[in-house]
Amino acid sequence: MANPEWFEAESDEEGEDFSVREYDVTAVPNDFNIRTIYDFVDSGVVTMPGFQRNYVWDQKRASKLIESLIIGLPIPQIFLYEESRNKFSVIDGQQRLMSIYYFKKKRFPRMERRAALRKIVDAKGGVPAEVMGDDHYFTNFNLQLPANLPGQVNRFNKLNYDTLEDYQATFDLRTVRNVVIRQNSPDDDDDSSIYEIFNRLNSGGINLTPQEIRVSLYHSRFYEMIDRLNQLPKWRQLVGQVEPDLHAKDIEILLRAFAMLWYSGEYKPSMTRFLNLSSRRFKRFKEEDINYCHDLFLSFLDACETLDGKAFVSRLGKRFNISTFEAVFVAFASGPFSARELITEKMDYLKLEGLKSNPDFVSATQTSTASSSNVALRQKKAKELLLLAAP
Repeated sequence: MANPEWFEAESDEEGEDFSVREYDVTAVPNDFNIRTIYDFVDSGVVTMPGFQRNYVWDQKRASKLIESLIIGLPIPQIFLYEESRNKFSVIDGQQRLMSIYYFKKKRFPRMERRAALRKIVDAKGGVPAEVMGDDHYFTNFNLQLPANLPGQVNRFNKLNYDTLEDYQATFDLRTVRNVVIRQNSPDDDDDSSIYEIFNRLNSGGINLTPQEIRVSLYHSRFYEMIDRLNQLPKWRQLVGQVEPDLHAKDIEILLRAFAMLWYSGEYKPSMTRFLNLSSRRFKRFKEEDINYCHDLFLSFLDACETLDGKAFVSRLGKRFNISTFEAVFVAFASGPFSARELITEKMDYLKLEGLKSNPDFVSATQTSTASSSNVALRQKKAKELLLLAAP
């Protein structure tokens, strides 16, 4: 669950769609050996968007997985989503796959450098060979395995891929069950089942947030763009947080702002479904549309340069209010957006405070926030009160 300390949790049950859809899904099991799995990851046939930035296992846990494979113990199956011919994304099993990948590379990412590695992966689309070989970012992957009984030595402890000797071929030929999933219907929403599978497979243990699932399922150049925006100091100042949220809530806020700017006329609950569908649309965006969104948001940040980290904090909740930010962004950007221009006006602090004090607006930001009527009301009030000409 995302940390609720800096933003107001929204209660939008009345706006959620709880209907259960039926799916026709093909699930084909394949037993791939370790050598094949490594080649799939190394060549990009299997992609793990978001995962390479969020590898969380330590070396001891990864070593236990490798040991299980060496001695012939089964490991949990991996679920892959077939995006197109010879192109798959990981639904479940990212930690296992990357542990295998790193072991064969004989390198393991340092825990304290993973935030820096995330930025490198964002910029380069992967880990360059020179970074993989840099001891500043990686250490040698030698197995860390305790003995099963006191006084004994685990024969695989401190070995790496090259020093497995006779066990190297054994390891390479071990198979792991991979279930390849493809949605056949409904064809009007060609990946909603994948989102549901992602959500339900990760319902045990530490849950993934909806946005963490989206980052993996809908990875795109558009998502790379909003991830860059999320790092900007001016944006960090507006949300009142120096570092990005570990569970991508700030990314979701940016996604929601752009989704409402482009598609608010088509909005209907649930918010989760709306953001999923918008993410799928953004995945198909042309480079010029992505660049325009980037530049438009930069101009919005410039318009807000006199505001501080409390600008979008509600008076009732004392935390960052997502609905307030969404409405203000759409109101301020919609005029330039319709003309494909940038924002040139500055945000009027007094008008913003007046909006945050408006009883109708406050009500629409505190209850049933995902209902169509309240989404429309917030945008209407924001346009009326923020764009009202001074007397």
